[in-house]
Amino acid sequence: MLQKREKVLLLKTFQGRTLRLVREHYLRPGVPCGSPLCPQPAACLHLHDGKLLSSDVTHYMIPDWKVVQDYLEILEFPELKGIIFMQTACQAVQHQRGRRQYNKLRNLLKDARHDCVPFANEFLQDCYLPREQGESMEKWQTRSIYSAAVWYYHHCQDRMPVIMVTEDEEAVQQYGSETEGVFVISFKSYLDNFWPDLKAAHELCDSILQSRQEREKESQESHRKEYPEHLPLEVLEAGIKSGRYIQGILKVNKHRAQIEAFVRLQGASSKDSGLVSDILVHGMKARNRSIHGDVVVVELLPKNEWKGRTSALCENDSDDKASGESPSEPMPTGRVMGILQKNWRDYVVTFPSKEEVQSQGKNAQKILVTPWDYRIPKIRISTQQAEALQDFRVVVRIDSWESTSVYPNGHFVRVLGRIGDLEGEIATILVENSISVAPFSEAQMCEMPVNTPENPWKVSPEEERERKDLRKTHLVFSIDPKGCEDVDDTVSVRTLWNGNLELGVHIADVTHFVAPNSYSDIEARTRATTYYLADRRYDMLPSILSANLCSLLGGVDRYAVSVLWELDKTSYEIKKVWYGRTIIRSAYKLFYEAAQELLDGNFSIIDDIPEFRDLDEKSRQAKLEELVWAVGKLTDIARHVRAKRHGALELEGVEVRIQLDEKKNICDLIPKQPLEVHETVAECMILANHWVAKKIWESFPHQALLRQHPPPHQEFFSELRECAKAKGFFIDTRSNKTLADSLDNANDPSDPIVNRLLRSMATHAMSNALYFSTGSCAEEEYHHYGLALDKYTHFTSPIRRYSDIIVHRLLMAAISKDKKMQSKENLFSNKDLEELCRHINNRNRAAQRSQKQSTELFQCMYFKDKDQESEDRCISDGVIYSMRTNGVLVFIPRFGIKGAAYLKNKDGLVISCGPDHHSEWKPGSLQRFQNKITSTTIGGESVTFHLFDHVTVRISVQTSRCHSDTIRLEIISNKPYMIPDTELFHRSSLLLKSDLVKEVTRSVEEAQLAQEVKINVIQEDCEKYCQTKGRSLYTLLEEIRDLALLDVSNSHGI
Repeated sequence: MLQKREKVLLLKTFQGRTLRLVREHYLRPGVPCGSPLCPQPAACLHLHDGKLLSSDVTHYMIPDWKVVQDYLEILEFPELKGIIFMQTACQAVQHQRGRRQYNKLRNLLKDARHDCVPFANEFLQDCYLPREQGESMEKWQTRSIYSAAVWYYHHCQDRMPVIMVTEDEEAVQQYGSETEGVFVISFKSYLDNFWPDLKAAHELCDSILQSRQEREKESQESHRKEYPEHLPLEVLEAGIKSGRYIQGILKVNKHRAQIEAFVRLQGASSKDSGLVSDILVHGMKARNRSIHGDVVVVELLPKNEWKGRTSALCENDSDDKASGESPSEPMPTGRVMGILQKNWRDYVVTFPSKEEVQSQGKNAQKILVTPWDYRIPKIRISTQQAEALQDFRVVVRIDSWESTSVYPNGHFVRVLGRIGDLEGEIATILVENSISVAPFSEAQMCEMPVNTPENPWKVSPEEERERKDLRKTHLVFSIDPKGCEDVDDTVSVRTLWNGNLELGVHIADVTHFVAPNSYSDIEARTRATTYYLADRRYDMLPSILSANLCSLLGGVDRYAVSVLWELDKTSYEIKKVWYGRTIIRSAYKLFYEAAQELLDGNFSIIDDIPEFRDLDEKSRQAKLEELVWAVGKLTDIARHVRAKRHGALELEGVEVRIQLDEKKNICDLIPKQPLEVHETVAECMILANHWVAKKIWESFPHQALLRQHPPPHQEFFSELRECAKAKGFFIDTRSNKTLADSLDNANDPSDPIVNRLLRSMATHAMSNALYFSTGSCAEEEYHHYGLALDKYTHFTSPIRRYSDIIVHRLLMAAISKDKKMQSKENLFSNKDLEELCRHINNRNRAAQRSQKQSTELFQCMYFKDKDQESEDRCISDGVIYSMRTNGVLVFIPRFGIKGAAYLKNKDGLVISCGPDHHSEWKPGSLQRFQNKITSTTIGGESVTFHLFDHVTVRISVQTSRCHSDTIRLEIISNKPYMIPDTELFHRSSLLLKSDLVKEVTRSVEEAQLAQEVKINVIQEDCEKYCQTKGRSLYTLLEEIRDLALLDVSNSHGI
């Protein structure tokens, strides 16, 4: 029986009046306790699949609200077991530390690797304590948690000691000996007594304590305000409603981090402010202690105080002061009045060198560390290990940023690895993108099906009855890159009894093996995607699924989810469609080149197709005719389907597809889309995604997960139009159809790279495609601009994308709904789905960034320490594709590198090219025009660089101790390095890119062997995390914008 209580809240209105709110609060006789010692599992509402505490602990530990807030990263240590997080403490974190910290706590509670459970003490009749009159919130929270600890001890029949840890000395004195079996001690005492050998936890605890003591001491001593105070939350909210203030997300320009940041409008502010651009926040004072990613509230400055963004190239902030470049026209400029949501995370930092420590002053315990990310300000931490850690990448967390402090205060968390070491730098990239790649837990692996030589997996009789069996009726086959082992998708085509055709797309049935809210599902949801780095990958699902039972390999039975279309035999118009679960056995595992040879009539290729090898001549001929007909018919259908998608864009993005061997070296790079069968497979997958999107939207119009690609703002195309105009082309950007046609026509026969660069610019002008819940936006906003489809989703890769798992469950629920059966699927509400989409979109962006950063890391390691004068690889041909006031942006086809080349150096000298076309620096000036830039020396010599000019470039590496190394480009001649030859460029690009990762990996291994360091970790990680050695090209085509390693403007401070 529920008991009703009332919670009284006293709130102040914007006018200053006190408002009394009464909220109903319902208490239950039982809530899940999460203990295996529970004497009444039924009364405690234990779920069979619920998380229970370990039975081999010596005590239960209950942290106070303050301990959870301050020491959460220690509570994350897997060695600490039997932890019970009270609802009171969790809510304190949610309300006082923001969403990021609260989500971290929620993920900890869900993680099967950690022995901890939540306990809803405020909903239990025997634990609920109303707040007494005059009692502070902090005292009430501590009292509530202690009361719940006592109840928990008695609930377990006094069989398990309970230790409450708190930072409140009064609570230790008051409750320490009040109840036998319930102990109240400080967190430091708890670690000293129960975990004396857990060195890392003690060091982290000391770091946090020291940071807090320094903070308290500083607040007592300092009276000078470095920054204005933030306005109270109610004032900020009132200002946003009235239109005086504007809400948005702070984005810091990494090339001018000290002076230039922008606020991207968010929520109501983006619609009501009337502003069409971001708001510039100029200087650290105006930023007022906000950090990149924070949700801030800004006030616009008067128009006469507006400033413009700088249009010059620069390497870091110091260049701004030296460049003397005039900024562009003024734009809306503002100052931060307060922070609605902090976006603090773990930051990778570098300690100062010994000389820098000495220059920071006598108090060597307070150290200013420099974050790896340029956009984050220096962080002050207290440590005595500065000298020992100066050669390492280290993780720190920010604790506070008071108005009296120039820098934020933080504490040391852990060491990642040595500066410059490959594994340390990869770990840095993962931390900076908040990517967790811990091994899959034992609980998750226990959910996996068994498939061993002694006990092989097989189709169950129950599934045979429930599914449509296609093993004997359909010729199912896959077309993938050579050597591919993870077969996401298969296709089929056949003639029906009435003469019509049937096209089928069959996708691995991952949701059969991954139940909703299982440990595997929760982990997959947290990861959201498989992360692909230059030399490795980290899987979303365990390899037993991703590389085995969910891979649609040839000659084995597999569960699939299929879409079957009946097509008119001549027009290929779709007559009807069927969706459902199936059993398939793929007959052929074709590679792209073989399928193309069959399409072209070159049948000698069948010697390379394993399925043909052991057949007699008659069977061989019959099966060959059958397969050739299927591949040809599939291609005909795909041509028709693509022709119907008027306006679909083909954009330049991923140039090559990387294949890895077992040791994670790049063994092959496959050129982008050279074969028609690539488009054939892609069109079949796009068709399936489109029809599944329509199906789930029709069944669940307010809670379907779709993918939208909004049309870009026309002003973003201005550079594209101007660049094309320089070559005499007109780019019509009024619609996706006119844009696609214009790009097709913008071909320079003498230089095919021009079209590649124009397509690259078009890609960059577009926004990212995003997942969304259909209940959160109007139907006219569902459109996918790039694919020219009214509705689109992701259905075809559930092995590596959590979005596809959700779509599979929605499709199964829709099928059940059609059959008027009760759905087995637990669907998300619109609100929950909207939050999940935000998470998946965020993780996808992290995956893109980490892939890009790891590629840049390998590029730098490849060129590092090479002799720029004698090494052939360091001199290459480059194409100018954008102009800036002090330089140009250059694309190097040979390596696929884009970067800045300066025409004016730090000393104010400009580039000059003599009669031999070789460059040198001389005093002079630059004059920039729309499509060209002219350098004139004081002696009257001048050289002009035009858009799409080919120049000779020297490639070097600009090293940085605190940040990532970067590629540096220098124009050494205003003439091409060699005559542009597409085929020559293409082949050398493939060979050298392949060599790049191989050579870097080999160099790293040799260095490690020299130091007698074992390298088995790489292979072990590969076995734990890596799914398969290939991806279908379709997935690359489908994510042209997502996976493009493009760095056209933002990477150069534009």
